[in-house]
Amino acid sequence: MEEVAVIIVGAGPSGIATSACLNRLEIPNIVLEREGCCGSLWKKRAYDRLKLHIPKQYCELPYMSYPSNAPTYVPRNGFIAYLDEYLSHFGVTPRFNRSVGLAFYDVDAGKWRLEVKNVCSHVKEVYVAQFLVVATGENAEGVIPDIPGLGGFAGEYMHASQFSNGRKYRGKDVLVVGCGNSGMEISYDLCQSNARTSIVNRSPVANFSKEFNTVHKIY
Repeated sequence: MEEVAVIIVGAGPSGIATSACLNRLEIPNIVLEREGCCGSLWKKRAYDRLKLHIPKQYCELPYMSYPSNAPTYVPRNGFIAYLDEYLSHFGVTPRFNRSVGLAFYDVDAGKWRLEVKNVCSHVKEVYVAQFLVVATGENAEGVIPDIPGLGGFAGEYMHASQFSNGRKYRGKDVLVVGCGNSGMEISYDLCQSNARTSIVNRSPVANFSKEFNTVHKIY
């Protein structure tokens, strides 16, 4: 069992930023991350052409600006490099490959207790902390709806988090479900790769984005 002031679950941008701020205040903390790296959503489950969707000055983590030569909309690889530099600069050292199976507040002790599995060694670890920060993100799990007939579909289907680029879909018919940021960018990438791309969305779209107009013209 290990006891610390603050336990942070998740080593994405929010988790490592929280740890960095605590480190500046010399408050002991431990970051637990189930993957083998920080920012796993950006490193493992993002398409190649992904960029920040708002200007860089609004996406900076606390106490560290982007390099002056960084583009206004930072691309995926640039953001990954920024995260890695942030960890190094603020001495954030996540404990990777730690899957939190149980977390509860011990009323008698007045502290949080976490039961954690080291997914590499399969050893169970126990952590106790006065404060618990959950920074697991809203997009940590890719969800594919239970669409009737999907199980018998002979072609390939995937969640957007598994898409890298459109090169292997050249000349193929591809249906993109949803036209949020990811749906529109993936559709655009598919069109640039000469895939026969269609989009469906469950709700009416009142204001078509620039990306949608570009995809429509290519299609």
